[in-house]
Amino acid sequence: MKAPIGIGLIGSGRAGRIHARNFAGRISGAQLVAVSDPAPDAAKTTAEEFGVDASYEHYEPLLENGAVDAVVVATPTNFHRDIVVAAAARGKHIFCEKPMALTVEECREMNEAVAAAGVKFQIGFMRRFDKSFREAKEAIDDGVIGDVVLVKSLTHGPSTPQRWMYDVAASNGPLAEVSSHDIDTLRWFTGGEVVETYAIAGNYRCPDAREEFPDFYDNVVMTTRLSNGLQGVIEGAVSVGYGYDARVEILGTKGVLFVGSLNESRVSYCTVDRGVGATAVKSWRTLFIDAYEHEGQSFVDAIAGDSETMVGGIDGLRAVQIVNAGNESIGSRAPVAIDIN
Repeated sequence: MKAPIGIGLIGSGRAGRIHARNFAGRISGAQLVAVSDPAPDAAKTTAEEFGVDASYEHYEPLLENGAVDAVVVATPTNFHRDIVVAAAARGKHIFCEKPMALTVEECREMNEAVAAAGVKFQIGFMRRFDKSFREAKEAIDDGVIGDVVLVKSLTHGPSTPQRWMYDVAASNGPLAEVSSHDIDTLRWFTGGEVVETYAIAGNYRCPDAREEFPDFYDNVVMTTRLSNGLQGVIEGAVSVGYGYDARVEILGTKGVLFVGSLNESRVSYCTVDRGVGATAVKSWRTLFIDAYEHEGQSFVDAIAGDSETMVGGIDGLRAVQIVNAGNESIGSRAPVAIDIN
């Protein structure tokens, strides 16, 4: 019987804790063996919760731990490049949360480091592992709605962004933090690359950011033209309050396909006092709980079977490229062409 693949978690925030839970016991062939986080006591608390002996304040000692075969990078985006390059140099397989990095150049450096080291590299676009999204992709490939013409994908997040996200120069804004999943969905469902985009944005719900961060936006709409002639529309919003909303509409030559619902379950109600209603999805952590587990299993299976990961570095790079073009378009108020060569 093969020994389980030792997983080191770098970053124990909201996404990191989801991965900790999964690799600590829900994913076959893997075991969480180490945790690092620069926040005081965060790594120790997470390690104790999930029965892990090794915890570190910095990620460098984690990378030197011989029990760590692979790492999960779940830190803020501006740290991704340095961590991934360092992990690759030490021969660790790498799962990196989205967004992959802040710039295309950082993405290229990461991909080059991974290729030189010969390690597996997966980006955390978990919607590709969600049951409904996979069923939609299969229906598209089977021609259920004819040829795809237009993909419209939206994500509305309920919570107010953390302060560091207000600085678009440091975070790449909601297009990166929220809409990266929509961008990847657009590429996946159309089979094309975005070659031109036009985006408009504004701050409607986050007054605390307006004075110090005038470039911050909490609502964005992006239209795109793809290399295969198809069309795409992406809509992103934060601080909406009402719930976590992730939906896609795919229009074809012979029909239309819908993915996702705001309803938390299939149960709805109708009462004299409140009329027709239902419970809304509150968080991405519950909506995509199974997808997170499936993507982690896919990563481990790729390592064990020496196969390609299902979502790789080029997917992460393309998303960052489109995010940067979208932010440029917001600033210039003009369409931006994207070089995919």
